[in-house]
Amino acid sequence: MERNLYVPYRKEKAVSLRAGDMVYISGTIYTARDAAHKRMAEALQEGKELPIDLRESMIYYMGPSPAREGRPIGSAGPTTASRMDKYTPQLLDLGLLGMIGKGKRSKEVHDAIVRNRAVYLAAIGGAGALLSKAIVSSEIVAYDDLGTEAIRRLKVEDFPAIVVIDSEGNDLYETSILKYRKIE
Repeated sequence: MERNLYVPYRKEKAVSLRAGDMVYISGTIYTARDAAHKRMAEALQEGKELPIDLRESMIYYMGPSPAREGRPIGSAGPTTASRMDKYTPQLLDLGLLGMIGKGKRSKEVHDAIVRNRAVYLAAIGGAGALLSKAIVSSEIVAYDDLGTEAIRRLKVEDFPAIVVIDSEGNDLYETSILKYRKIE
């Protein structure tokens, strides 16, 4: 089913999304990769506040290439999500409602998604130039010394993604292979 999602969004909206839904995201999302996640974990361990409010928000695992003239951002393809898995359950427990990346997630992340009634979405790897066309603006908001791994606030319009793990724990990577599995 095709759905529109306006971010920030409430838990009720996250709960309405189902594994396999094609979602067009509009609004404000944040980018963060390995180094930014590590810094956020360190800040939390030291009792400090995070540089962004995660409640009802979404993180896109992405580090862009430099912007071409007249564009807010360069190629903006997804990063392998499993690299953030050791940090993700804690962020979900703090109110993060969604992540966009590519690839499978660990059992701990899967369980945290269900526990927090959140979602994990996939963007198409290798399509960064196309995905960047859905990004209207990009602004570094934290950890600018990390370069492409700095946390950015993106304004997006109809950013395409597919729900992979929904709030009930349905995992598209697991269920879709059943259609093609042949038992002898």
